[in-house]
Amino acid sequence: MNTGFAIVIDIGKTLSKITLWSREGQLLDRQTRPNARVEQDGIARLDVDGIQTWAMAVLAGHGASDAGRGVEYIVPVAHGAGFVAIIDNKIAFAPFDYEAAPPEPVMAAYRAGRSPFAQTGSPALPQGLNFGAHVHWAETLYPREMATATLVPWAQYWAWALTGRAVSEVTSLGCHSDLWAPEAGDFSGMARARGWAERFAPVVGAGDVVGAISPAIAAATGLPATVKVLAGLHDSNAALMAARGFAEIARNEATVLSTGTWFIGMRLPASPVRTADLPEARDCLVNVDVYGNAVPSARFMGGREIEALIEIDTRRVDIKPDQHALLAAVPAVLAAGAMHLPTLAPGCGPFPDRAGQWVNQPADWYERRAAACLYAALVTDRALDLIGSDERLLVEGRFAEAEVFVRALASLRPDTQVFVANAHNDVSFGALRLIDPGLTPAGDLRRIEPLDADLDTYRNRWLAALESN
Repeated sequence: MNTGFAIVIDIGKTLSKITLWSREGQLLDRQTRPNARVEQDGIARLDVDGIQTWAMAVLAGHGASDAGRGVEYIVPVAHGAGFVAIIDNKIAFAPFDYEAAPPEPVMAAYRAGRSPFAQTGSPALPQGLNFGAHVHWAETLYPREMATATLVPWAQYWAWALTGRAVSEVTSLGCHSDLWAPEAGDFSGMARARGWAERFAPVVGAGDVVGAISPAIAAATGLPATVKVLAGLHDSNAALMAARGFAEIARNEATVLSTGTWFIGMRLPASPVRTADLPEARDCLVNVDVYGNAVPSARFMGGREIEALIEIDTRRVDIKPDQHALLAAVPAVLAAGAMHLPTLAPGCGPFPDRAGQWVNQPADWYERRAAACLYAALVTDRALDLIGSDERLLVEGRFAEAEVFVRALASLRPDTQVFVANAHNDVSFGALRLIDPGLTPAGDLRRIEPLDADLDTYRNRWLAALESN
């Protein structure tokens, strides 16, 4: 039996996952939990208590198992755009969910002091997607606490919860926060002017060991007291780390498209791209990889939009038994000119100011889902063009198994080699590669064949509908 070597705690926006891995990179166990929606004082908050109670139970299960007794490392991963304030080893106040919108006067005051896009690579985003906006809002709501608190990004909160040591890390700080200057490799002018740079815990590398699990965690879980906890990283950057394990991606011009609640295209350019050359108003931004390098990126809320289009159908677009029927539905969708125009997530994506609507909405169950996949492919295609994506594209995450979506992308981008890999564990495997960068993913990349359909005409009609709408 393979012995557990590392545990990855992956706190996504919609789903939390805990995986157990062998030293050789074999997945031994995977546990998941949907995150609850939490509200306090009329503000959406992160589900800290619920996730933590569940995580401790899963860790205790590993601590009681033969495989878990050999665990040496824990690596935290989490979505971006979140922070936690800590005072006297306690959370100072329930942290905000990034979908919580500050009052307009608060947001207006915040935006007046933002550093320029050319410095931060952070476009002005709604709600708390620039998590600097939530830092500002927290100062208005909790001035006494924020004056003395140590601040940590959401991923590093979990490192603190396990060890008691607070750190920050660049992939989380550099995730459209307004707080980081990627090309300078330092806090932004606004973060320094507001005193926030000094409030955040010291910046370390994603793969740095923060410390061993605390005695209390060891006692509660039964895990060895010697288990070391890494600082951890932003989830989309973990997907990027996994992709770099493939020879086709590692040192080549390539883009990784991470798909989940968000679709995030992250380009690994053959030569550096100037932040100022990206279109700020179309949800392009600069992420920062684990090595501190600027990563031109584009995104939209693809998973959320697909679910809205299919009305949270009980049979998702990526469910394997339905793929043949969904592919078979494409000709009818094209013949009817059934299409959706962006966008269903106002303020996000390459068409942030558009109001989404159907054109010739399909009544058929399969056709509606196929049309949703074509919509996602069309918006993805536009987003990838904005960052100059070229040559190779690796689609990872849940929607890598949506054949209409990935094959439509291959049709729309004939000069790009489109690949998919494991659709479920790329983020966790990328986190594992922080411990051992020599690990290579199991299996090979699969080259995607284009749809046998005329998507050029369909795209032109979609663009024309956008222009006339």
